[in-house]
Amino acid sequence: MNKTHQKHAKIIRPEMGTFGRHEYAILGTPCGAIKKLATDISTRLSTTHKIAYVDADHKSADDASNLDGSSLKHGNTMEYIDKIDFHRYDQMGEQNPFDYKKKFVDQDLVLINGNHFPGQKQIVVIDSRKPLDKKLDKLKEVVLILFQDGDQELPAVLHSHLENIDQIPQLSIEDTSGIAAFIQNQLEARRPPIHGLVLAGGLSTRMKKDKSQIQYFGKSQKEHMYDLLNQITDSTYYAVRADQANTDSKADIVDTFTGLGPYGAILSAFRHNPNVAWLVTACDQPFLTKDTLDYLISKRNPSKVATAFYNPETDFPEPLITLWEPRAYSHLLHFLSLGYSCPRKVLINTDIEMISLDDPTALKNVNTPEEYKEAIRMLN
Repeated sequence: MNKTHQKHAKIIRPEMGTFGRHEYAILGTPCGAIKKLATDISTRLSTTHKIAYVDADHKSADDASNLDGSSLKHGNTMEYIDKIDFHRYDQMGEQNPFDYKKKFVDQDLVLINGNHFPGQKQIVVIDSRKPLDKKLDKLKEVVLILFQDGDQELPAVLHSHLENIDQIPQLSIEDTSGIAAFIQNQLEARRPPIHGLVLAGGLSTRMKKDKSQIQYFGKSQKEHMYDLLNQITDSTYYAVRADQANTDSKADIVDTFTGLGPYGAILSAFRHNPNVAWLVTACDQPFLTKDTLDYLISKRNPSKVATAFYNPETDFPEPLITLWEPRAYSHLLHFLSLGYSCPRKVLINTDIEMISLDDPTALKNVNTPEEYKEAIRMLN
């Protein structure tokens, strides 16, 4: 008896292609022309973006020239070599899209030889040397059409296959400046929006009363922080424990990674929406202002795992006033799988943008009755 495959839990998945969030498969022309075009695009965009190129080597793995000097030739399944200026991993065995996504998580842009691999979006080259008749199944979302010299007419097969062909931009393959500008505009248009998260699920053990309900500005600190974030983000939420959740509120994100403190709250936010950046603040930061948060956003670097303030008091990045990019989700889960649940450790050991404040007072937390009294004195 055949058993019907049971679907998994309904979890929002990151919007990704075969390799990453932003990928373009180039096809319709010989592999050498594709690699040259990818190289030209990368040269123009690499100063502001992390770019990967995906291709296939036509040589067999049994070809001695592919394995000369490699330990893979003698039974190893993986070899890592520190090349000083870069790192190289060689691995035996099959790879699948799940493996690809893990390896390409930090790339802003993936350019793909579409003759060998599929891509989320396609750049089609009109080249009489490479008819497209047998590649139509790969043309799912064509965003740009390029012409090789001497080829200026769109094949009839494309007209019948692409309903929106008249709206697709067309350029010469030699116009690498225009092609790079097109991709740059695409990346800008798809920059992840920012959502705000107020950490309000703590037990306030040291304060001996609920810190989120303390009033410094005529309303609860929880509401004050929400209002701050709501001015500068697309949507704002509270991170709360299950016993705190307001069933009538759409602003509550209940902790689904319990027992991990702020780490679990950040992960729960990414589980709620893995396709946005999360600007995370604690509820016990009465010195934090809109100007400080505006400054953080102005220094945002979407190519990094996060943008965070340097805290001179700890000599480390401050994890609880941090803008976490969507790629941070994968890193946070990875550190958790290794037994770590400290957001600061993730910031210290990943590629982040760290900025400083002239006056770091804005980073102060108020955790004890003594600190509360001092905060009142300073605010007054």
